[in-house]
Amino acid sequence: MSLRQKSYSILVVSASEKLNASLAALLPEMRYHPVDYAGSVSAGKRALAERDYDFLIINAPLPDESGSRFAIDCASGKSTAVLLLVRSENHPEVYDRVAEHGVFTLPKPITRPTMETALLWLASARERLRMFEASTLSIEEKMEEIRLVNRAKWLLIRELTMDEATAHRYIEKQAMDRCISKRELASEIIKMYS
Repeated sequence: MSLRQKSYSILVVSASEKLNASLAALLPEMRYHPVDYAGSVSAGKRALAERDYDFLIINAPLPDESGSRFAIDCASGKSTAVLLLVRSENHPEVYDRVAEHGVFTLPKPITRPTMETALLWLASARERLRMFEASTLSIEEKMEEIRLVNRAKWLLIRELTMDEATAHRYIEKQAMDRCISKRELASEIIKMYS
């Protein structure tokens, strides 16, 4: 599926009604849903506490802070692609501070074609973050399987007086013979001997 066919959720943190209206015109509901708005960093933090968003667009400065720290925190701690819009005179300094944390920046004023391109960048970045999330989950699942198998092995060692190598071979062979995963067999052994 093309990135242009996927749908993304967006949180816009901006105190400017003019910018919010301009962005709303660029964000058709069939491609961007939901699109939520917050007028300050504290309101943005509350919105992010309630749900995750694919994109976070921050129009700096905001009434309660500049927005740079908020952008860094959101890019570092979540799987959200972050775009920080800053005044053109501040752009080089802000870019140097936030880019290494994965925050995209654009100097204001922004043209429609530039914003459309930025949305494509955010989509690309979000898909890359999704790939990392998937690989992280598979690593976590594998680690959980290893923990279960090790626990089952130690139960076999304790209950059936096997040595570690024999217990390991037993789990592998039984799982193969029964056409089930080592994780399933380990869970059965744990239930049986716990």
